[in-house]
This record gives sequence, C-alpha cells and structure tokens, in this order.
Amino acid sequence: MSEVSLTGWMKALIAYVRSGEPDLTNRQMALLMLVYLTPGPHTVRGLARVLGVSKPVVTRALNTLGALGYLRRERDQDDRRNVFVVRTSNGADFLEGFKRNLRESDGGSAAHRPIIGQAPAYAHR
Repeated sequence: MSEVSLTGWMKALIAYVRSGEPDLTNRQMALLMLVYLTPGPHTVRGLARVLGVSKPVVTRALNTLGALGYLRRERDQDDRRNVFVVRTSNGADFLEGFKRNLRESDGGSAAHRPIIGQAPAYAHR
C-alpha cells in the first residue's frame, strides 16, 4: 500500500472518529462491508468461514451491528431453520458516509469536517 493511500485512509478515519458515529471494531467493520459488498445470502457460518473466526465471534459482532440498526437477522421463508444476515437502510447510509470520507480524504478539507453523522469536529486543545 502506498503512502498516499495510507494517508487517505488515515484522513478518512479521522473524519469518522470526529463524526460522533459509534466506534466499530475492525471485525465489525469487516463484517459490515462483507455483507454489503458481496452477494448473499449471508449466514453466520459462512461469514465466520470467510473472516476466519468462530461463529460466536460473528454472533457478538452481529449483536452490536443489529443494535445499531446496520444489519439484521432474517429467517429463511423456505427453510425456517436458516437465518440470513441482511442489509438495512441505516447500514447503507453509514457505509455511504464512510465511502464519502474515503473519496474526499484526498481533497484535504474532508479531514477537518465530518461527513458521517452530524457532530461537529472540534480542534483538540
């Protein structure tokens, strides 16, 4: 990864931290992106396999992401034993804001104002 892309990633993360949105762990963010950016259906077992973690790790992350409204569990109507992990509009909005932070991080000014959420960015004193 080049220094330029690392700098862009850093600026996007700073904007995210300043935004006031909930702090997501790397596992939670990876899980969220996996569900939104890869074709489903998504199951806990399948997500755990792709991430290389146990099912309880995915379940804990899903509990948090579900409480935030970013993902939800949905029973398979054809086989009620199966539970799928599905997208929500809140999760899509969150990732759109994060994507804007990434896109605008090279513009310079985006590092000084949050795009995700409504909290203003204050200078550290």
